[in-house]
Amino acid sequence: MLLLHTREDLAAWRRQQPGPVHFVPTMGALHGGHRQLIIRAAQPLAGAAPAVLVSIFVNPLQFGPGEDFQAYPRELSADAALAAAAGATALFAPSVAEIYPRGDTGLTRILPPQFLSEGLCGRHRPHHFEGVATVVIRLLSLVRPDCLLLGEKDWQQLVILRRVVADLGLPVRIRGCPTVREADGLACSSRNRRLSPSQRQQAAALPLALAAAAAQVRTGTHRAQALTAQLIQQLEAAGLEVEYAELVAPHSLEPLQQVQGLALLAAAVHCGPSRLIDHCLLMSRLPIVAIDGPAGAGKSTVTRAFARRMGLVYLDTGAMYRALTWWVLRQGADPTNAAAVEPLLDGLDLQLSAGADGQQLVSINGHDVTEAIRSPEVTAQVSAVAAHGWVRQALTAQQQAMGRKGGLVAEGRDIGTAVFPAAELKVFLTATVGERARRRAQDLQQRGFAVPPLAELEAQIAARDHQDSSREVAPLCQAEDAVELVTDGMAIEAVIQALVDLFRQRVPEEAWPAADGA
Repeated sequence: MLLLHTREDLAAWRRQQPGPVHFVPTMGALHGGHRQLIIRAAQPLAGAAPAVLVSIFVNPLQFGPGEDFQAYPRELSADAALAAAAGATALFAPSVAEIYPRGDTGLTRILPPQFLSEGLCGRHRPHHFEGVATVVIRLLSLVRPDCLLLGEKDWQQLVILRRVVADLGLPVRIRGCPTVREADGLACSSRNRRLSPSQRQQAAALPLALAAAAAQVRTGTHRAQALTAQLIQQLEAAGLEVEYAELVAPHSLEPLQQVQGLALLAAAVHCGPSRLIDHCLLMSRLPIVAIDGPAGAGKSTVTRAFARRMGLVYLDTGAMYRALTWWVLRQGADPTNAAAVEPLLDGLDLQLSAGADGQQLVSINGHDVTEAIRSPEVTAQVSAVAAHGWVRQALTAQQQAMGRKGGLVAEGRDIGTAVFPAAELKVFLTATVGERARRRAQDLQQRGFAVPPLAELEAQIAARDHQDSSREVAPLCQAEDAVELVTDGMAIEAVIQALVDLFRQRVPEEAWPAADGA
């Protein structure tokens, strides 16, 4: 492992890297959490083995008056040994003058959004996250990594840095890693080593109290006031000085009145010479992902793969409307006539199941229609059937029943707006009409159907867009809190990875581990 001390050393090393670079920034005093970050950083993301750079820099900007900047542990030789054993390629250990050559007065500072930085730790450390953001952006500009790895233990910091990187448009993927804990449950921290044996016993009350709060939620206690009051009482009973205990939304860090879906219960305490932070994720149900978008945007393909990667159940609501349309056509009813369609809903037996190869199977009233629902005839009429109020009401109720426990990803036209408006992640997946027509032609060809001219397909798709977006009941539209993802020019794997990254911004890995470690 190379040891780099200057910007020139770093620049020379960076020029020699032919493949991806993964970066783990630290302040040293490395521990088991850092070790796991470095091990994770060494894992390839897109086939090519990365070079792993670890930095050690005790950043003066993120320490306030009276905090432990001078006392912060500095053990370069021990840190270098741990980093090398974990798989680091190089270690960057610069001086303050190397990172801030013009000193404090000549420094360009990064100011994170106030709504993210003013609560939790920020309320008690007013300029801390400004210092964190400033040094990380400075390091990113020097290192130019492909992937930045950060611990989920410092969740507020992770949320802020994701936002800052996105706002600045920096071409780096951020990957969070679950909190690593010591044998007594205490989250790994450089400040743990400053605790005496008796203080260590006191500090162990922090993860125990958070675990007790999680148990309360499982037995039906969801109100923030009850959860935080019990948490504070347990912490103070252990002799800890409580700085804060708050229930917030993980993605926005906004205070919550109760646990609804996914919530973050965070606490900071003082124990002897150390300030310790920790949190737990609370869920009233498992996570839900809602993916909406126009016809032909590739929702089914990527949603199915995304669900498989994240270990979520895949709910193809479009297949349900297609199956009903197939049934309407089979009965000889007029798809545009609500009075003719409504009686066909009585006793409807519509089933979605998984085949041996993982493919979703669709049946209606005992008929396997998995392939038949993709025919041009069904495609031409599905919007007309879906526009009827009774149809949407019946199928929406069935979809909501399927998603009552969560743990699923659903795709369709109105998932985020009507079916699952409280989903943890909402994505509006779209592409230009021309791109969707090209994909539709490929799909028809692969399924053995006749392929119309592209101009005709474009006209059909544009007409269907208009019909879907102008219907009276649950029209196609992007939910206010949905993320738009335009997939023109994106490979399928790139779209899936974008969905994984969006999911991880809202649902930490420690709350929902992925099926394949994503």
